[in-house]
Amino acid sequence: MQNLTRLIKKFWIKSQFPYREPTQLSRVSKLIIVLICIVISVISSYKLLTYSPNNFGTIFGWFFTFLEVLLSCGLLILISRKENPTIDFRQILLIIGLFLLAQWTKVNFHNISPLAIIIPPSLIISQGMGTLTALSWVSFAFINWPIAVNEINNNLLFVTFIWACAVSFLGGRIRNRAQSLQIAFLVPLGAFLSQWILVGKDNQNNNLLDTSNLFLLKGNAFSDSLLLAILLLVIILLMPIFESTFGLLTKSRLLELADQEKPLLRRLSIEAPGTFEHTLLICCLAEEATRTINGDVDLIKTGALYHDIGKLYAPNWFIENQNGKYNPHDELNDPFKSAEILQEHVDQGLRYAKKNRLPQAIANFIPEHQGTLKMGYFLHKAQEKNIHISENNFRYKGPIPQSKETAILMLADGCEAALRAMSVNATDKEASEIITNIISSRKKDGQLLDSQLSISEIFLIKRAFLNVWKRIRHRRIQYPISKNSTFS
Repeated sequence: MQNLTRLIKKFWIKSQFPYREPTQLSRVSKLIIVLICIVISVISSYKLLTYSPNNFGTIFGWFFTFLEVLLSCGLLILISRKENPTIDFRQILLIIGLFLLAQWTKVNFHNISPLAIIIPPSLIISQGMGTLTALSWVSFAFINWPIAVNEINNNLLFVTFIWACAVSFLGGRIRNRAQSLQIAFLVPLGAFLSQWILVGKDNQNNNLLDTSNLFLLKGNAFSDSLLLAILLLVIILLMPIFESTFGLLTKSRLLELADQEKPLLRRLSIEAPGTFEHTLLICCLAEEATRTINGDVDLIKTGALYHDIGKLYAPNWFIENQNGKYNPHDELNDPFKSAEILQEHVDQGLRYAKKNRLPQAIANFIPEHQGTLKMGYFLHKAQEKNIHISENNFRYKGPIPQSKETAILMLADGCEAALRAMSVNATDKEASEIITNIISSRKKDGQLLDSQLSISEIFLIKRAFLNVWKRIRHRRIQYPISKNSTFS
């Protein structure tokens, strides 16, 4: 019964939160993906017609390869959704589209090196969707090679596979454009040396530096590596377009969005300075906690900077931006309207995110850091007037955190105000008790059900919050100043 209630609640939350809807594939999107997979299968298996000695072999070979490629596409989609639960239609389309392009190139351009066919797409996928997805793409691309084996040097395939795996690992760890350029130089150089050693002896063209058939002589180490370098450089130049078009979230883009000179963050620091300082402290708490559980530090740092961006619409309605003398909620004297204003900062934040084209993963922090928490202060005010008030009217719309990073931000947001209000003379034990109580209350309220945080990770998060608090509560030495002292 509890599981059924939870499923109904989760469905209701998602139906009330349209901004996350693009991550849920529609029937039309699924149909399009299936059709694309079928097209890939047809293209990949078509060329087998030229290699079969009889009609029966042709039909059987075509059908077998068709099913093989179709199954590979399905598994590739499943793996990508496992690594990125919020993956949307555009990103699946990119993965399958690159797979289609690779298969089409294999079939129609026999003279192009496997290095140029496999490695460039693996760089795009590893940066935008992760190492596991990129490695899976590389593996399936190698399984479905629709060219006769005797036309390809096995050593060349081995070199391609090794460097494609290397790019898949390195691509997911690239943090800036300079590192991308290093890959564009070092990988072709490594491929050139590997091909010289492993392929050179068996190559029919003894002069590997012969450029008479540049880019058209497969197995020519120089031409293969030069073509690979050019393609990698083109991808690096076009990567911002890929990020924007397909909603990819690379580490380079995260660091660019975290630049505090970005217009939206500059507005927050000027128009809502209290919220901005609150945001910076939450960043410290969330980063430290995420680092201890080996989470995505870059993601939570950027998400934390934008999580309260919706307060720009009415900064003075939030206590951190008030001067301590005037609170418009007191003048309003209506708990229901005050609760609507608090919810509005989430709704407005999503509008700001959409207007400024923030990635989906960053926009998710805006509603999920509040989840379906109670607005306790205004609920208490309403209950003073009417004891029969339903607390559902004083809860945020959600959804509850769907990832470890958004859950950590929720916990950091709850602990920040309580820790900052503590005396500098407070003990570590007192701070630890406050952190534990806040986290326990969030867990008891069901806010962490979908976050996949384990008990051991929650313990590490508590310890990380405590360490940050101990760093920020240090005292300053009071310097003696003489009454007659002057400053020059």
